[in-house]
Amino acid sequence: MLVDTKTENYKFTQHKQCEFFPCHKVKNVEEFNCLFCYCPLYMLKDECGGNFKYTNGVKDCSECTITHSKQHGYDHVMSKMGLVSKIGSER
Repeated sequence: MLVDTKTENYKFTQHKQCEFFPCHKVKNVEEFNCLFCYCPLYMLKDECGGNFKYTNGVKDCSECTITHSKQHGYDHVMSKMGLVSKIGSER
């Protein structure tokens, strides 16, 4: 299957019927991206590039909306996938 690279529709989706939509406080719900519902960068700890904090030793990403950004979320995640693969292959 070939992807039409003239469009970027594959980088954004919403699931408005989800009980948790939106799962973060945002200014514009129409721009909220559900594509990465569970952050694939969580395991990168402090190298994820997101706005997080540690609470009692647990990473708290409740203030981070990078992966939910319509404009840059997909590109940010893809830019980190090499590091995710590297860490995954070391285990």
